[in-house]
Amino acid sequence: MRPLGILMLDTRFPRIDGDIGNPASFSFPVIYERLQGIGPADAVSATPDRARIRAALAENARRLADRGAVGLSTSCGFLALFQPELAAVSPVPVATSALLLVPQVARTVAAGKRVGVLTASAANLTSAHLEAVGAAVDTPVIGMPADGAFGHTFLGNALDLDRDAVEREVLVAGQALVARHPDVGAVVLECTNLPPYAAALRDALGLPVYDVLDLLRLFRAGLAA
Repeated sequence: MRPLGILMLDTRFPRIDGDIGNPASFSFPVIYERLQGIGPADAVSATPDRARIRAALAENARRLADRGAVGLSTSCGFLALFQPELAAVSPVPVATSALLLVPQVARTVAAGKRVGVLTASAANLTSAHLEAVGAAVDTPVIGMPADGAFGHTFLGNALDLDRDAVEREVLVAGQALVARHPDVGAVVLECTNLPPYAAALRDALGLPVYDVLDLLRLFRAGLAA
């Protein structure tokens, strides 16, 4: 089976099972290319250096395609901002971000319900990110705490990870999302580091919870073997 290619930010934090950067998270082959010099602070931004990131994405997309990738994704949901541009230049199909699921999941929830997003940084997730994937700009959004265990590891690009502490933060954030927006009927996890905690959040909220691995299972299923 031909692999799916993943465009990776330049990070050093742990990639546990369930994280997009761990090949064991997938039931199909994956290959990686690192966006050298482009880390979390560059991508998780309301005002990224679009020309620099766009060039790195395009160059590494070609490398992955040359290595046999049948389709591409990225290791940061904020790269949804580049979905139209990358899809236009990539030699193979592209699904940049779990945010692509938002308009699809919105059609599965009950009347009067909306999809909420749990993101790495609510302060930096803009309407432009949502518009780039066809999601409603008034989508309810809540962010992970920048000063907690999640922020320390994933935004700070640290070498250590307190998995239990991050899970607690995910549950608190998810509960705050539905408390602030009682009309939320499903949740999409923007961040590709959050799938390890999706099951716990699903159980805690009693709502459907989707992440980038769900997106990529569907994406890969439709691509050539």
